[in-house]
Amino acid sequence: MRLVVQVKLLPTPEQAEALEATLNAVNRAADLVSRMAFERRCFRNYALRKHCYQAIKQAFGLSAQPAQHVIKKVADAYTTLHANIRAGNLGRPGSTRRVSAEAKPIAFRAQAAQPYDDRCLSWQLDARTVSIWTARGRIKQMAFTGSAEQLAVLAAYRRDESDLVCRDGAWFLIATCDVPDVPVAAPDGFVGVDLGIVNIATTSDGTRHSGKALSAHRHRQRELRRRLQAKRTTSARRLLKRRRRKEARFAADTNHRIAKRIVTEAARTGRGIALEDLHGIRERVRLRRPQRVTLHSWSFHQLGSFIAYKAARHGVALIYVDPAYTSQGCSACGHVDKRNRPDQETFACTSCGFAEHADVNAARNIAARGVAGWAVSHAADDAA
Repeated sequence: MRLVVQVKLLPTPEQAEALEATLNAVNRAADLVSRMAFERRCFRNYALRKHCYQAIKQAFGLSAQPAQHVIKKVADAYTTLHANIRAGNLGRPGSTRRVSAEAKPIAFRAQAAQPYDDRCLSWQLDARTVSIWTARGRIKQMAFTGSAEQLAVLAAYRRDESDLVCRDGAWFLIATCDVPDVPVAAPDGFVGVDLGIVNIATTSDGTRHSGKALSAHRHRQRELRRRLQAKRTTSARRLLKRRRRKEARFAADTNHRIAKRIVTEAARTGRGIALEDLHGIRERVRLRRPQRVTLHSWSFHQLGSFIAYKAARHGVALIYVDPAYTSQGCSACGHVDKRNRPDQETFACTSCGFAEHADVNAARNIAARGVAGWAVSHAADDAA
């Protein structure tokens, strides 16, 4: 299993200036490579080197390894673009978004991340320093900070490349770590997890993780952005820039804490986790205009991904189930009817009279489907 570990660099002002100059240089080189690739319709890494390797080394003063990483970064960007086009993520042929993406070369921000390998970057974990290549020469003993757990993971499992990132004036290294897979234990039942907006996550045990605080935080941030954008002053723009990731950080922290609690409880009780397969829900669901902002800011995919990787690290079984009618079906008798759910919170079966909180009932249906799905999939594996 691949994880990333982010550590914060603590450069001196002179070192920070050299890092900034480095990102500017490599991304200007990437823009040149991108234009050459677009003009020649050549997007493969090794084929592209023949056209631009010497040119960017001479024009931007890059060493051999950074120049190769620039070319690979451009090739990877075009690979991603073409994959998105084939998958239809940029619209149908002829759509405005797709035509715009296909009509011009990919452009790189001046502060876009740059990959480093072990020839350009070396770690001294005991001293908490790194030696890193820059456009102004190699910098040695640049300090960084990280938790004891991060350092332990880096020391044991760091592999391949690390990315140099500048975010709001702070510098980070994001290292790839190849952590061994933990064997998945045979589950003794499943914890069903119903994802929603009013309640971010509800488990089949009856635990509800309310979304009230997150919704209120998002509402405050939207109102603050609206007022600051209306002012159009320099100080308002400065404040907007400083706060631009505040909402995302709050949501990510909330999702991390919820995911940790769900996975910890499943591991403690020896059960697996059943999640709804919500792929494509934004395209399927039709809502009134006031509700669309709420839906599109709902980070259910992020929460699902956090649960998935935390479950994998703990050897907890994870299965995705069809979410159809989980909110309308009775977890006691199986009767499905729209009238079973008269409002957001209430579930009352019109057949057997069973009553429960609607999200808890849906989570129990998800748990039952998880048990059935696991039995079917592993019966097939055993037969094979």
